[in-house]
Amino acid sequence: MDIPDFLLELGKTAPEHQTWLETLPFHVQQAKEKWTLTLGEPYIENASCSYVVPCKTAEGREAVLKLGLPHEEALHEIDGLRVLNGDPTVYLIDFDRNMNAMLLEKCVPGTQLSVLPEEQQDEVFGNLLPHFWKAPVPKGLFRSITSKFALEEQEGLNHFPDPELAKTGIRLKYQLSEASHQEVLLATDLHAGNVLKAERKNWLAIDIKPYLGDRAYDLTQHLLNCKERLRNKPEMTIRRVAALAGVSPMRLRDWTFARLASESNGKHQNLAVKIREISF
Repeated sequence: MDIPDFLLELGKTAPEHQTWLETLPFHVQQAKEKWTLTLGEPYIENASCSYVVPCKTAEGREAVLKLGLPHEEALHEIDGLRVLNGDPTVYLIDFDRNMNAMLLEKCVPGTQLSVLPEEQQDEVFGNLLPHFWKAPVPKGLFRSITSKFALEEQEGLNHFPDPELAKTGIRLKYQLSEASHQEVLLATDLHAGNVLKAERKNWLAIDIKPYLGDRAYDLTQHLLNCKERLRNKPEMTIRRVAALAGVSPMRLRDWTFARLASESNGKHQNLAVKIREISF
């Protein structure tokens, strides 16, 4: 079995990653036998920490096999897919928690949303994300997004270009979470590379990282992938995205500032300052 280079490099980053990598061929073979699969060539693009490969079942059904590296953000991916049941995600056909393996619906043609202009992407996100937020969530199944902020604090903020701005961003994240009237199911990492063209529905989400939290948080990942537009037309961009999804533009501005200020080692703190200055 050929292991993609990006996974080989990932194995060098931590002992537990290398351990997972060493067991990967065995687990792929196990999954292949468990579900009687014929495997194709693994996907390389947009697969940063998972072995993802198109496959065909014994009945001839096209599917995708995914074996993910266990990590905090993706802890409840299987649970999220089960709750959403194909709306607005791909279907989870079957799964094996011991291997962290998922047999998933295959999107055809599978074109990424990123091929469309950002303004058209806005409309897709404005339609997709409310389906997450309306999902019935079993009590106690998912973690609050605040647990993610706690991990960010543990990583340390003093090495950021402006540590005080980073700490302000973290504090604001907690304040926004506490002020939220209702915690809903969030995708958290839904960007244009994780939304694929499909036949069953026009666009389907993949690679979700479920948490509970404030609706407006969920739109920030798309905005963070539109940094040039944020720099050039910050108010117009935030107003548009907020309106399409039915959230408060002020809350979306605040979440966007908080993330830019306190994430990515502070690379985007200058943009964070610009976003904070927007007045609605």
